[in-house]
Amino acid sequence: MAAMNDAMTSAPGKGRKLGRDLAGLAAILALAVLGYLLFPNNLALLTRITAIALLVLSLDLVTGYCGVATLGHAALFGSGAYAAGIAAVHFGITDPLLMLACGILGGSLAGLVCGVVILRAHGLPQLVLSIALIHLFHEFANKASSWTGGSDGLAGIAPDPLLGHFEFDLWGRTAYVFGIVLLAVVFTILRLIVRSPFGMLCRGIKEDPIRIRAMGASPKLALMKMYVISGAVAGTGGALNAISTQVVGLDSLSFTLSAESLVMLVLGGTGSLFGALTGTIVFMFFEDLVSAANPFHWLTMVGALLIAVVLFAPKGLYGTVAGLVSRWWGTFR
Repeated sequence: MAAMNDAMTSAPGKGRKLGRDLAGLAAILALAVLGYLLFPNNLALLTRITAIALLVLSLDLVTGYCGVATLGHAALFGSGAYAAGIAAVHFGITDPLLMLACGILGGSLAGLVCGVVILRAHGLPQLVLSIALIHLFHEFANKASSWTGGSDGLAGIAPDPLLGHFEFDLWGRTAYVFGIVLLAVVFTILRLIVRSPFGMLCRGIKEDPIRIRAMGASPKLALMKMYVISGAVAGTGGALNAISTQVVGLDSLSFTLSAESLVMLVLGGTGSLFGALTGTIVFMFFEDLVSAANPFHWLTMVGALLIAVVLFAPKGLYGTVAGLVSRWWGTFR
């Protein structure tokens, strides 16, 4: 721990970390501009990718950094989406920023509930509890059809112009820019969190919770805090999805979405925010490309990609590439 503290307080180390943060933000903005220029007629897909990226980032907080096994993380995403949608349809809260706040609150509350239940177990029982929770959330949303629209979905969401000037048009320009700004802000905040003493504590809990407890810290309390933060991030993605599509369906609370988000995280590399973003972009673009090219066998190609990554890049795409670059840079320095 003393060595880690020395490393964190050293000026060169801080400079390198700040450089990586700035490089990450620059990469996000550069990809956003490139996507806008290359796919001006498909901004809805890019906005969807941005919303799912927030979900995968939130999953990385609890799985990659804390070691909590979960297959029900879409419960947090869907709660944020429904909170924003219900606020607009039933309470007349149509300002996008207020809808976003409702989504963050809904995701945080869902994170608190899921954390209380899931953190009572360890390992495989955690997976069972997470699967049970996502099915309970899904069934509750289906039964509360007077509020959620049930299987027909919650329609009639009509957000006001952003900041009173920028309307959410059919082309999706405003929604796309709004999503990129949210992603950049959330990414910056999460980089600060995972490098903070609290983030280091969560990494220590993942490695050796008994030692952390012996040092006087409370692993369960720290994990609960991280679960609530994760819920806020996932709720942000859910609210963005509700604002951009103007409809919320039961698929936002599906086990399939939870499983796919975990696949995206493993594909990019767990325990890395850059890995979470990489996995989301690669998976969703590859899925969209192969499903359009071969509507009948696209799942086979997606499965082959995942098998290849697990066998030949066990650290994920980003983790493997970063390791190779690090070794190459060390060789030629």
